[in-house]
Amino acid sequence: GGWYCFNRENCDTRYDTMRRLMSSREWPATRVGTGILSSQPEENPHWWNANMVFIPYCSSDVWSGASSKSEKNEYAFMGALIIQEVIKELVGKGLSTAKVLLLAGSSAGGTGVLLNVDRVAEQLEEMGYQGIQVRGLADSGWFLDNRQYRRTDCIDTITCAPTEAIRRGIRYWNGVVPERCKLQFKEGEEWNCFFGYKIYPTLRCPVFVVQWLFDEAQLTVDNVHLTGQPVQEGQWLYIQNLGRELRNTLKDVTASFAPACLSHEIITRNHWTDIQVKGTSLPRALHCWDRSLHESNKNGKAPLKGCPIHLIDSCPWPHCNPSCPTIRDQFTGQEMNVIQFLMHMGFDVQKMAQQQGLEPSKLLGMLSSGN
Repeated sequence: GGWYCFNRENCDTRYDTMRRLMSSREWPATRVGTGILSSQPEENPHWWNANMVFIPYCSSDVWSGASSKSEKNEYAFMGALIIQEVIKELVGKGLSTAKVLLLAGSSAGGTGVLLNVDRVAEQLEEMGYQGIQVRGLADSGWFLDNRQYRRTDCIDTITCAPTEAIRRGIRYWNGVVPERCKLQFKEGEEWNCFFGYKIYPTLRCPVFVVQWLFDEAQLTVDNVHLTGQPVQEGQWLYIQNLGRELRNTLKDVTASFAPACLSHEIITRNHWTDIQVKGTSLPRALHCWDRSLHESNKNGKAPLKGCPIHLIDSCPWPHCNPSCPTIRDQFTGQEMNVIQFLMHMGFDVQKMAQQQGLEPSKLLGMLSSGN
C-alpha cells in the first residue's frame, strides 16, 4: 500500500517527500514480517511456516501500470509488470511445485490484488502450471466511488475524488485492467475496475475481502476529516451511511471480514488476531476459507459447520465492535474507549437513545459491550 500519484506535479512531490514509495534505493536490506507475514505461530497461527515473498510498492500506480520511462514521461509505472516478473522468477525457486498461491495486499496493494489475481492465474496456466490454485486476499482495498462529503477540486492525491484520480491515473500509468472486467464497461470507462464491488463479480479466482466498514482512507478521500473538533450532524450521518453502503456491497461476497471500526489495513499488523466479528477472528476466518476451498475441490460440500467465512458487523457506527483497535485522540495521544470516542465525535447519547426508544443508560451499556 501507499496511495498513488497521477500527474507530473504530484509524482514530483511524492518523489521528494516519500522516495521509498518510488525507488528501491533507500530500502532496508532486511525486514521482520508481522501479522500474516510473521514466522511466529502465536502471531500467525495458520501460515507461519508458509513460503512468503514480500513485494514492496514502488510503482505508485495501484499495481496496474505498464509504461516504461520515456521522452514524454519522467517516471516509469510498471506495477502490473513487476508482479508478472516476480512470478516468473519464483517459478524457478520452488513456486512450480506449490499447490496454492495466495496473492495478498493492503490498501493500494489490496486493490492491486483484485486487479492482478486472475492475470497471475492465467500467467501460471500459460507457463504450464495448471495445478496451482491462485487465490486473492484484498485488505482495505475495497473502495467506494461514492459522493464526497464535501466536493473538492482534484488538486492532489488526498483531495481528489477517487473516480477522478483513477481516471487520470489510468491514462498517466497506461494502467491495465483485467479483460473480463474491461468488457463490462465502455471504452474510456476502465476506471470502474478499480472499485471492488464492480470488479469482484468478474473475477474467476476466489478472493477473500477484508474491509473496515469505516475505512480511514475512504473517509479521507470523501473529505471527512476527524480532527479534534466534534463531528457535525451531517458528517455523522454521512459516516453511518458509508458503513451501510459498504455493508451492502459486501453482501454477495462469499468470503469477507468487515468489522465496524474506524481503521485502515490489518493483515500485517501484529494485533490482527485480536479483532473479531461475531466471535470469529480474521486468522480463523481465513483458515475456514482455506478449508472450504480445499473441501469444495474435493466434493462440492456445503459450508463447514462452525467455520464461518462471511463475517460482516451489523452494528451501525464506528467502533461499536468492542474488539476494534484502540483509538487515540489525535491531539493528546490519549487512548479512548468507545463512549469517549463517540462523545468526541459529537455523538448525542440522549438524542440517540430517544430515537432508538431506549433509556440513555441502557444505550451506553449496549455501546460499551458492542451489541
